[in-house]
Amino acid sequence: MEPEDVHEVSQLDHRCFTNPWPQSAYRRELANPEGNFYIVLRQRLPGAQARAAEAGDNPISRVSRWFWAEDEQDPIVGYAGMWIRAGEAHVTTIGVAPELRGRGFGELLFVSLFEESIARGADWLTLEVRVSNTQAQRLYEKYGMSKYGVRRRYYSDNGEDADIMWSQSLSDPQYVEQVEAMRDRLADRLLEQGLIRPRGDHADSRN
Repeated sequence: MEPEDVHEVSQLDHRCFTNPWPQSAYRRELANPEGNFYIVLRQRLPGAQARAAEAGDNPISRVSRWFWAEDEQDPIVGYAGMWIRAGEAHVTTIGVAPELRGRGFGELLFVSLFEESIARGADWLTLEVRVSNTQAQRLYEKYGMSKYGVRRRYYSDNGEDADIMWSQSLSDPQYVEQVEAMRDRLADRLLEQGLIRPRGDHADSRN
């Protein structure tokens, strides 16, 4: 995510959530790339192919290498972000356009954050999720995350509680291997469905 993406991300944020962030919050997060990581997912026109676009000089995650670089004018259909402090990677937001949900793009964004957490040497990944959002909870549990507490009345729009979830240790080689295996299966599924394309299928060979 780049500063020039913020307006479009904000518009999508209003479609995704009842308590969207102000644009100033995104700009503040992007001002600290050493401690924060934000990405966008763009839809290729025409069609439904998408790719992960990373910000600034952040290392390119293994996930994003499956996609070819697209025109920055292609619409943003998803976004995600986190901050990293003292060995802890904390997911702050994940959003996908309502009409594209259920296709695996939210999982793709989540895996991108997971991998960046590992690449930056984080020990753990954590997040808050609405207690009513069982679909998201199942996704996080699929990747080995567990509930470790509740933040009461965490969400300002309706006072809903949030479950606090933590990953297993990101320094555990067996756990990392499991995450990578799930990542590969996700990529295979999205490729088979024609929702993403490998970089090698495009003349643009940028890494």
